[in-house]
Amino acid sequence: MNLPAIKKFCASMPHATADVKWQIDHVYSIGGRMFAVACKTKNGSIHLSFKVDDDRFLEFTDRPGFIPAPYLARAKWVQVADLAKVTDTELKTLIKRSYQLAAAKLSKKQQREFGLI
Repeated sequence: MNLPAIKKFCASMPHATADVKWQIDHVYSIGGRMFAVACKTKNGSIHLSFKVDDDRFLEFTDRPGFIPAPYLARAKWVQVADLAKVTDTELKTLIKRSYQLAAAKLSKKQQREFGLI
């Protein structure tokens, strides 16, 4: 997946909002909770970070192309440093799961407002 495709997919998630933080990172959130961060580095590579299930964090960080996400690893976020190591289908599944994890942390009131429960 390239950066425009990642941005389009993240923005297509229900009630997702997008903004640019730290001058280069495209951040996608639901109800103020981040679920994906994408950026293009100075050398032109694309990095994508997202939350994974706690019990799968080590599985992903042991996998080629994945690293603990800088500043967010303690919250069980990983970064895909090499998008060639992940198929588009798998990447979409991982982003969607991160979205679900973020949505599950919203207050019940917000979940009702978004039609999630």
